[in-house]
Amino acid sequence: MWIASLLAAAVLHAAAPRAAQAPEQFVVVNIAHSPRAEVFEAVARAFPAAPGARRRVGVAGIFSYLHHPREAMRADLEQFLRLAEHHDVPIVVQLDGEQWWGARPDLWNWWDPAQPGYDRRNRANVEWTGWGPEHAIRIAWRNWGRQIRVLPPPNLMSPAYQRAWREEMRRLVPLVMRWWRGLPEERRWLLIGIKVGWESSVGVNAWHYPGGARLAERPAEEDPTTGLRTDELPARGVEGIGYAAAWTARIRRSGNLTEADLAEVARRHLEELSRWAARLGVPRDRLFTHGAGWKEGELLYDAAVNRYASPGWSFYRHAANPMADTGVRRALARSDAPWWAAVEWLYQGPDSVEAWRAALETTLADPRCRYLCIYNWEGIRENRAALDAIRLATGATPLSATPGGPSGGGSR
Repeated sequence: MWIASLLAAAVLHAAAPRAAQAPEQFVVVNIAHSPRAEVFEAVARAFPAAPGARRRVGVAGIFSYLHHPREAMRADLEQFLRLAEHHDVPIVVQLDGEQWWGARPDLWNWWDPAQPGYDRRNRANVEWTGWGPEHAIRIAWRNWGRQIRVLPPPNLMSPAYQRAWREEMRRLVPLVMRWWRGLPEERRWLLIGIKVGWESSVGVNAWHYPGGARLAERPAEEDPTTGLRTDELPARGVEGIGYAAAWTARIRRSGNLTEADLAEVARRHLEELSRWAARLGVPRDRLFTHGAGWKEGELLYDAAVNRYASPGWSFYRHAANPMADTGVRRALARSDAPWWAAVEWLYQGPDSVEAWRAALETTLADPRCRYLCIYNWEGIRENRAALDAIRLATGATPLSATPGGPSGGGSR
């Protein structure tokens, strides 16, 4: 397999001296499911620091703290920090409490007395399709490459839900901050940042088909597959949700939900996550939000901006040129943060070194862009064009030009 020769060739450069100054920007690869130790080793070998380079390659890890047992989450994070220090690889710690929350049935199980956590009052902690807990949902759908069933999304404004994520962040954030402050001053760039939120929104990454309660009783093979019509705001072509959050936050308690209502829910959620992280000691230049937008210029883009953090967004359609995204441009004009970031990014154009490099360079052309995070390592680790482009963008020799390295572009 050519990756073996790639890594072997990269070892020739492993002894290069470290840069005399802290890097200014980062190209980060997100770990989706690979063993963390293997990714750190591969990244350290494939992307050694170029002398004097102002950019470095880093690793991002997602820590879904409501989806796994508390002690396992802590151990995973501790290992992640040790690996970063050992391999001299900078990191982004992504804290997720909204996309996955399977370990907390005490918050979401309002419908099944035979299962752990059952309590009818949990209807207040999940989303509704109308004005009242009698409209609570028990199932939702997500499409991150394929459609799957997921738990009902949290009511982002629920006091019980907010207490839960605050408690987990209170345990994890200080762990990262103690590690960071314990590093020598000249190595503190190893923490690129902590990211809160994950495309924070209502009704996109967990949506509800009409008749969801009935569908929940039937095999998944019978589910609709029409998905979202993301440009059709506010419900995006499926059954509208967000009533629970709007009601709880007193944004609206009657009538029709609007695009502005749902954007305000996401804004308040990201601001509170950021405020809490700042209270736990994360400085603004190390704290990032994760917003998103699916319809060009929609109000949701602005939810990523607040006074505690630097804003970040997902880029797929606009990965080749984030400044072509009108929603991002508008939000950045409002931000006084020291940085912004392409916190979830994947170039999807022609698969050549030149095209990949142009996309990377264009994204990082704004000196306020602290990092871009490629989703995911597993999707590019065998892609010679992507790997060579990353090396070129960070000041290293392309592997296709090293003795024993692969030649040519393309992913196959």
